[in-house]
Amino acid sequence: MNRYAGITFYRTEVSPGLTTFRVVVKQTDLFILAERDLTEEAVKIVRGVRTPLEQYIFKNPVFLKSLVPLPFDPEAPEIVKTMLRAGEKAGVGPMASVAGAIAEAVGRELLRRELTKVIAVENGGDIFLSLKRDAKVKVFAGNTVFSELTILVPKELQPCGVCTSSGKIGHSLSFGKADAITVLAKDTAYADALATALGNILREKRDFKLLEREVKRREGILGLIAILEDRAFLWGKIKIV
Repeated sequence: MNRYAGITFYRTEVSPGLTTFRVVVKQTDLFILAERDLTEEAVKIVRGVRTPLEQYIFKNPVFLKSLVPLPFDPEAPEIVKTMLRAGEKAGVGPMASVAGAIAEAVGRELLRRELTKVIAVENGGDIFLSLKRDAKVKVFAGNTVFSELTILVPKELQPCGVCTSSGKIGHSLSFGKADAITVLAKDTAYADALATALGNILREKRDFKLLEREVKRREGILGLIAILEDRAFLWGKIKIV
């Protein structure tokens, strides 16, 4: 049996022994690996996560627009609390963590209900990973020499988040120019927010030194890879395969 489980940022690799399915609810577009097709259950969970988030944003529009951390709200829905904590820890606005927060919320709920023993949920390139075996994850870095580079996420680090920010690819806001910055962390929302925060730093090659200093002072990073043109920086428990 293949000891690896594969999931990609752009949905082309299928893992042996697992079922893949897609769940789309409004702006949320998930690609999920599980032991069986859980589309119906996942749709309900996504709606259950999105509805309180949408209601909170309607009452607190600053939550949607803020580029800086917002004060913690103990009365907020759980998904909002998760995003507020991630934004505060990473030093960015809470919406920088929305994809990772939703991915983990959906994945953990499917596990909690014992609908599957293993799960991987990808949301716009941000992944919650709990496969209980080594996993290979492809990182798309545009037209660089590192494009479609594959990293190994050992089972010992899971469950964890694997999240990517790019200043050149995708619709997410970034003030940097990185082709890709991928962060591994136990908290997927934090990995998502931190990928954005660190991505904002890398605008030219000389910024790699600044990025390294910033990474070393941050807590909770399991691993990181940053790519800009023909240069790459690896840190922590991250392996290329």
